[in-house]
Amino acid sequence: MLWVTTKKLRIARAATAWLIRRFLDPEATFRFVDEAEVHALEEREGAVGFHAAGARYPKVNARGQTAFEALVEERCADDPALVAMARIVHDADRGAGGGDEAPEAAGLRMITVSFPEVCPDDHAIVERSRLLYDALYHTLSKRSRAKPPPTT
Repeated sequence: MLWVTTKKLRIARAATAWLIRRFLDPEATFRFVDEAEVHALEEREGAVGFHAAGARYPKVNARGQTAFEALVEERCADDPALVAMARIVHDADRGAGGGDEAPEAAGLRMITVSFPEVCPDDHAIVERSRLLYDALYHTLSKRSRAKPPPTT
């Protein structure tokens, strides 16, 4: 399936591309365009738009969710590691405000905000950032499987 978003991937768009390829559509192809073209490609080519105004999965939906959060809730809500990751991605991209940000968000923001400056294009960002998101997912998976200490 064709997925479309805006150029110069950073925090949430890179994470969403990872989520799509890793969990939703392993054969996904991506097109990175100007924001005005996202909705046109949805209509003309049946693409699924994300993280752009007017897209099927907008940058922020009416419930305040990023595209990553909306996709996790819609298709992967039974995976506690992805649910936790959705909050981290939200906080890294949008900021939690009021000091209620997930602790991992600042590090994720620090690393991912410069993706366009260190990768030659958006396709390279998708490929090269895979290790980062796989590692974060693995850590969150281990954390969600950890048993609480016994009460005394």
